[in-house]
Formats: sequence, structure tokens, C-alpha cells
Amino acid sequence: MAGNSLTKLFVLSSLVVSTISAPTIASAQSGIASVYSGGRTANGEVAAASGLTAAHRSLPFGTMVRVTNTSTGQSVVVRINDRGPFVNGRIIDLTPAAAHAIGFSGLASVTVDVVGRS
Repeated sequence: MAGNSLTKLFVLSSLVVSTISAPTIASAQSGIASVYSGGRTANGEVAAASGLTAAHRSLPFGTMVRVTNTSTGQSVVVRINDRGPFVNGRIIDLTPAAAHAIGFSGLASVTVDVVGRS
């Protein structure tokens, strides 16, 4: 009987550990990126065109993501500090500096991978 209880305890402990360590944010998205700047961000910062920041609809503020331009292969790591984009089909808004770092101005096809928190 004791062996059965230990097995149940081990299985339960494994489930708790795997649940705690599992990421709570989807780690990759593909879609269209656009460029934006100016004004205040949703977290109260000034949107600096020279900063490496971005707007995303649902990722928590402070999330660091790697944005890769699928046409050029270039990537940049940016910090989420705003909400958006609010245009269908777009998944992220980048500052002009971040867009320039991956070789586009306007719109680009990108992948977005979560890399951490600031």
C-alpha cells in the first residue's frame, strides 16, 4: 500500500512541477509587422522612434521578443511597452529603429518569439 501512495505522490509532484515550469505565453507567432511612433504608450512611456520597443495586443508589458523579418532573416529583440496593432492581419507594431534593424519600413512578414522579461 505504501508503494502505491508513493507512486501517486510522485505523479502528482511531477504534474505540479511541469505545470509551474510550463510557459504561460505562446512562444511563436507569424504575421505582418508595421511601424509606429509618437505619443504615449499604453504603459505610460513616451514612444521613442529610436527605441527598440513594440506594441502587441496581448503579451505582458516588459516581455522581450525576437522579431525576425522572414524575407531578410534579420532579427531584433524588442521590449513590449504598448498595445496594438489594431489592424486585422498585423501581429506587432515596431518603432522605426526596430524596423530599420531588420530591414524594412512600412510592412513586413515576420515571426515573433518570446525570449524573456525585462
